[in-house]
Amino acid sequence: MRGKDNLRSAAEVLVDQLRIHGVRHVFCVPGESYLAVLDAFHDSDLAVTVCRQEGGAAIMAEAVGKVTGQPGVCFVTRGPGATNAAHGIHIARQDSSPLVMFVGQVARDTREREAFQELDYRAVFGSMTKWATEIDDPARVPEIVSRAFYTAANGRPGPVVVAIPEDMLVERIAVADALPFTPVETSPGPAEMQKFAELLGAARAPIVLLGGSRWSQDACDRLANFVEKYALPVCTTFRRGHLFDQTHPCYAGDLGIGPNPKLLERIRSSDLVIVIGGRLGELPSQHYTLFDIPRPQVPFVHVHPGAEELGRVYSPQLAINATPTAFTAALETLKFARAPAGEAKAARADYLAWTDKPTEQPGKVNFGAVMVWLRDNLAPDAILCNGAGNYSAWIHRFFRFRRFGQHVAPASGSMGYGVPAAVAMKRLYPEREVICVAGDGDFLMNGQEFATAVQYGLPFTTIIFDNGMYGTIRMHQERDYPGRISATDLRNPDFAAYARTFGGFGISVERTEDFPQAFREAEASGKPAIVRLVIDPESITPGMTLAKIRAKALAEKNR
Repeated sequence: MRGKDNLRSAAEVLVDQLRIHGVRHVFCVPGESYLAVLDAFHDSDLAVTVCRQEGGAAIMAEAVGKVTGQPGVCFVTRGPGATNAAHGIHIARQDSSPLVMFVGQVARDTREREAFQELDYRAVFGSMTKWATEIDDPARVPEIVSRAFYTAANGRPGPVVVAIPEDMLVERIAVADALPFTPVETSPGPAEMQKFAELLGAARAPIVLLGGSRWSQDACDRLANFVEKYALPVCTTFRRGHLFDQTHPCYAGDLGIGPNPKLLERIRSSDLVIVIGGRLGELPSQHYTLFDIPRPQVPFVHVHPGAEELGRVYSPQLAINATPTAFTAALETLKFARAPAGEAKAARADYLAWTDKPTEQPGKVNFGAVMVWLRDNLAPDAILCNGAGNYSAWIHRFFRFRRFGQHVAPASGSMGYGVPAAVAMKRLYPEREVICVAGDGDFLMNGQEFATAVQYGLPFTTIIFDNGMYGTIRMHQERDYPGRISATDLRNPDFAAYARTFGGFGISVERTEDFPQAFREAEASGKPAIVRLVIDPESITPGMTLAKIRAKALAEKNR
């Protein structure tokens, strides 16, 4: 509570800085280590979402940062609260998402005695953040919070952890507020763009690979206009399908897990590969086999907002340190001595042949047919959230994203992401349709946040791919240790009843043809909903069954 002495507590100063830096949503699990901040929230206009586990809170904040480009913010308590949140921090790191996490800390006069729930946050989070720090002096709150936002959002974005000792938060001070932080757009130089024009003009079979963060709808639109003008084929890297309208005539497919073999062949035979925004990490590079390291076997242009990422793995023929927003703006003034010529028509035909119709599957529910129905019936701006698991292969192959921010999923491959992300998206965009797709093992890693959705009246629908196992690991077992099944079977609850127990809507589907009606009932309920799909365990990928994987592995072993 603010006093009459024109002084503010450090906690009040902290909350005021959040508002100044444009924060409107905060996600938290309450803790006694930052009670003063909870009290300061009482008098603020910030929308505070109380979560059921710190991992959920951190994922919600990461999802906001991923979609908006502005740092998402969460608060967690010391010790176990902070370690619970660690996988949200790791996601933000690998996904290049801006995130600032504030952690309650023990009082300053008890530090380094292993006080109750004490941790050294610089040591614990130092290897997975851009910056981990602690505020000792309440007068430095505006300075350090400002630096946290600049650090999280600029260059290659990522997470920042700020520890806030409980005794520091209650000190009353007179201190000036910081100015609002502003993202720094690194622009390409004229010489770099001239060299880029020369390389692209000379190429006869170029291809563009989109990834990373620092994008916006305007940047995506500018890129689409440019590639359409020259018929350049475009593919998106793992979990970045929302960076390009997948109904566009230049879209060539998804470069992630289980990509179209013809897309891989096209990339390998290209005479110019242009990577914009992404790191080209392990999954899009097909476990670092797609291009030679350190010097790719084809002319290679790498555009990235973080200078430290240029040449880190691949030595490009042309490195451009620029954000996607600035780079795509520079494309509009590009001049060529010889106009580029691409093969978008042929690449598009390969993509459509690969994705138009669902593949045949064992069992009565064909998940590919479900994804095709969703792509044909969801609103064009519907947001789809998911975590990790083999079920996501059907999303990448058969759904078609239309606009920036429409797919919210972890490039880090973290399970348990979908439900918290859907909560965050529905808080951020209550007017938009939000869908969560989850596996059965995936869902129960953060399924407790379904209670958060009910508490705040957030009507999104979760579709659960229920095959009674950790499917990805089972697939790998059959490939490497065929027939020797260990630690991958699951005994699941009745997910439809689970939803109803929390106060939501729940329904089970055992036949593909029953899905549309079940989904419509879930949407019409106006509640957080679960549609459980009963999936045959043999249906493990769009193109393979467990039996086929096992038979192939046994045949190879018996050679």
